[in-house]
Amino acid sequence: MQSQSLEAMSVAKNLPRWPVRRVVPALFVVLACALPFVVSNYRTFQLNMVFISTIALLGLNLLTGYNGQISLGHGAFYAIGAYTTAILMDRFNCPYVVAIASSGVICMGAGWLFGLPALRLEGLYLALATFALGVCLPQILKYKGIEDWTGGVQGITLIKPDAPLGLPLSPDQWLYFVSLGILLLLVWVAHNLVTSHTGRAIMAIRDNPLAATAMGIDLARYKTTTFGISAMFTGIAGGLSALTVQFVAPDSFSILVSAGFLVGIVVGGLASLSGALYGALFLQFVPNLADQISKAAPWAIYGVVLIGFVYLMPAGIAGFVHRALASVKSSSRKP
Repeated sequence: MQSQSLEAMSVAKNLPRWPVRRVVPALFVVLACALPFVVSNYRTFQLNMVFISTIALLGLNLLTGYNGQISLGHGAFYAIGAYTTAILMDRFNCPYVVAIASSGVICMGAGWLFGLPALRLEGLYLALATFALGVCLPQILKYKGIEDWTGGVQGITLIKPDAPLGLPLSPDQWLYFVSLGILLLLVWVAHNLVTSHTGRAIMAIRDNPLAATAMGIDLARYKTTTFGISAMFTGIAGGLSALTVQFVAPDSFSILVSAGFLVGIVVGGLASLSGALYGALFLQFVPNLADQISKAAPWAIYGVVLIGFVYLMPAGIAGFVHRALASVKSSSRKP
């Protein structure tokens, strides 16, 4: 019996390892494609907002988690993307796909331009500069001189597009799949970026700027490029949000949006692509749960839950999951 068990163990060790990194994303895609057909339209809307928030958190994580530049004003790029999509669709009858792509391009340019003066700022000073951007943009959107474009305090109302080619999908379901497709594309882009030579240079700047400069890395070029790419992701998310919510207004993009994005990447896990999804789930469902627990003080419940996550998972949910899987793998290898 003992020899048979030893033989079985040796055979098991020689078997190919289960390709977790390929199977888990495939299972996620299959599950995500099936969910809109088994849940209500409201749940589909919520899950769609999770995908949109994931895209925004991917952008902020590239900047803060991978490059080390702290931003407290990414809600401004989210607003620019939303208004770009809304104005193009409402004023020019632009197709929503083109409008969302234009939001990404415009926000990339805005992020690159903002990144130029931000090169002289680091740490808390950069955080304060981006905080000022997030605070002032909603007031700029209310300015009467551009009211004909932005709608002023009244905002702009949009109509959700129907599914093309007569597909038997509701508008919420169709937008869900649009957001899912864009999310998968941007995850692929982000993964290729962080695993490339450019990604290694970006992380080297985060870890030790002086050493990165000594190695010949152009700090100005990589920092501004990262800021632009980060803003592009967030702008695309803003455009999708405008189309999904069907409404944009200055008060919808307060500084709390930027703060929420920062909370999302910290809770989900810094410098982690999967952490963006965990953070988006936290941002979407924890406030609703807190409101159900206490109608009188939902933000108090939210604060307690947030403190609990930060205390119990200092490396974020992604770090906690990684350590849990590593401990399971190591324990399974023991005889």
